[in-house]
Amino acid sequence: MDRSQIEEIRIEDYDYPLPDQRIARHPLAERDTCLLLVRDPQGGLSTRRFSDLPALLPPDSMLVYNNTRVINARLRFRKGSDGTGALIEIFCLEPDDPADYAVSFAATSSCSWNCLVGNSKRWKDGDLTQNVTVDGRSITLRATRQSKDGASSVVRFSWDCPEVTFSSIISALGEIPIPPYLNRSTEESDSRDYQTVYSRIDGSVAAPTAGLHFTPAVLRDIDLRGIPRRELTLHVGAGTFQPVKSDTIGEHTMHSEFIALDRPLIEELSRGSHRIIAVGTTSVRTLESLYHLGCMLHSGMDASTLPQWYPYSDSHPSLSVADSMAAILRHLDATGQSTFIASTRLMIAPGYRYRIVRGMVTNFHQPRSTLLLLVSAFLDAGADEWRRIYDYALAGDFRFLSYGDACLFI
Repeated sequence: MDRSQIEEIRIEDYDYPLPDQRIARHPLAERDTCLLLVRDPQGGLSTRRFSDLPALLPPDSMLVYNNTRVINARLRFRKGSDGTGALIEIFCLEPDDPADYAVSFAATSSCSWNCLVGNSKRWKDGDLTQNVTVDGRSITLRATRQSKDGASSVVRFSWDCPEVTFSSIISALGEIPIPPYLNRSTEESDSRDYQTVYSRIDGSVAAPTAGLHFTPAVLRDIDLRGIPRRELTLHVGAGTFQPVKSDTIGEHTMHSEFIALDRPLIEELSRGSHRIIAVGTTSVRTLESLYHLGCMLHSGMDASTLPQWYPYSDSHPSLSVADSMAAILRHLDATGQSTFIASTRLMIAPGYRYRIVRGMVTNFHQPRSTLLLLVSAFLDAGADEWRRIYDYALAGDFRFLSYGDACLFI
């Protein structure tokens, strides 16, 4: 299937009825007791518990998961010096100046972020201020809108205490941005529940939710089986919440997301000695993006960003995974870096050829979403295979979306 055919895929073909009562509003008290739908290599479907996952993984597996951590990205201000004016919500998406996540979080006087602004019409001019106590220090946080481009704004944050970092400020003042389809307010428990047990790199505005089912006990059992676990980073953007609104996927624009992979993982991928099982669609997109970015480097192209449709272009070289990884390793040698950093807009849809990922752990996704397209492309057993699986889940007791149950596709 060529690019033009893929772009003509109609999103209505990836719709399904999802009753409201099947959307999990909260996680189970014990994460690993959730249901696990297993599709085996022959296409058979079965229902297990997530705690069974370690025993179900092929012995040559290597599990790769996303270590990103959700930040308190939602900040609320009120206009007016007395704090009684219009409520303005600022949703931090990604750093602008400095653009590096770690440097921006460590800033001690000011930084700028690309943001979504709620009730934007009521913030026509002037600064917004909010008083907050951080580590026993009382500070004033000031927000200044520097520019506006469509729905996005660049907002500069500044504060009057140089001993306090921006990371500390949003931790104290901000709120975890749970998905809108949960149709409820953020609760104190979400600060714990909406993080994976292995999250450690701040930057996401949404959790890599397939990882929410893992517990220390599950990780221990994976280790006892001798199955290696590796990590990468993709900072999940707000676009993950958005269903496709256009009629065809060719009209849909993928948001750019930050990715980072350390050299030892790239070297392991180059050797090809393991079956790569990706935990979540974010890990899938990062691993598959890495292959294509290596192809771009091999072709002498700038590989700072993977364009949405590059994998489907006629100019794309047909490299082995080893040759693609070699191009990335040469790039790291030339630049003196130990971590490969880029951004990706990769669209994975039916007709896509998977290069690195050979299995995945994932959740049940929204109707009409790019994540459902990604899953359908992986199943590669006819256009309606995803529907057979979702019908099986809907006929059973499976819970859907971020806090819902899981799938294992091998």
